[in-house]
Amino acid sequence: MTHSTAINSTITTQQQATCVSPQAQSGSNKNVSSKRKPRRVSKVAKDMYQVVTDRIIQSLENGVKPWVCPWDRTQECTMLPMNFKTKNQYSGVNILLLWSEIVEKGYSSPYWLTYKQAAELGGNVSKGQKGTAIIFYKMLEKEDDKGKKETIPMLKSFTVFNLDQIENIEKPPVTVREDRTVQGEFVTLDYVEAAITKTGATINHVGVKAFYSPSFDTITLPTRDRFASSNDYYATAWHELVHLTGHSSRLNRDLKNSFGSKDYAFEELVAELGSAFCCADLGIFGNVQHEDYIAGWLKKLNDDKRFIFKAASLASKAHAFLLKN
Repeated sequence: MTHSTAINSTITTQQQATCVSPQAQSGSNKNVSSKRKPRRVSKVAKDMYQVVTDRIIQSLENGVKPWVCPWDRTQECTMLPMNFKTKNQYSGVNILLLWSEIVEKGYSSPYWLTYKQAAELGGNVSKGQKGTAIIFYKMLEKEDDKGKKETIPMLKSFTVFNLDQIENIEKPPVTVREDRTVQGEFVTLDYVEAAITKTGATINHVGVKAFYSPSFDTITLPTRDRFASSNDYYATAWHELVHLTGHSSRLNRDLKNSFGSKDYAFEELVAELGSAFCCADLGIFGNVQHEDYIAGWLKKLNDDKRFIFKAASLASKAHAFLLKN
């Protein structure tokens, strides 16, 4: 197939340490000018790659996939985390960070705001509330050894607060979906079927395996009656559709790796994340089991702190390709 426990550590932006000069550590030094200005207290730069990776590792070791949407499944709204002011969905690894925070803190809202945005909307962060740090890339221009300018991405963090942590801002009304699938029975969801049709994918229903064939550029799924529910069928379909985006005519990921290889496992993680993002956007709550990949993912996460960032970024691109075009 080419397809809740709280996470204990919370990322905050309030941790800082003091840099102490060697002179201060060793006592007075007569050779040091009394006019020299004291060194400024500086914040220790956190390695956000490692902080995020550690959270994902801890979650997987606890048997929880942090990309499984934790949302209240009776509500009709986009299931991906969203900025309440801009109405822009968060993407990439920020989805995992905000979903895990929802699980850990028990928040009921998918909406988030910065402190400044809350004030601009007439609200305020409730006393004693701590925010959640998420990441963005800032492009910096620098010169190499030969004086040639180059632009490099630099990882930065900023803090957001869930709407549950904010006062004096009215939450959006909750609407219950009447066409929601009930687990254990197959209910065709027309809007999901339309989204699948819009992708233009060729899907054949035959056999007992689900897979995407890059050489034929087709998806094979078992017949619908073999699935426990339409939710599980649709989740599996979107998993394979994410694989389809990797074709050379689309997003051009490497899909020629052999089963069991590290690159094969990486593509499976991209598909699992991408499927979760698509399903969340569509309000689907099915399950695609890939437990045999977790050990491989944990090894890669321990070996490469950028592994989850790469996978989540590619998954977001696949999600946008499938649903935003």
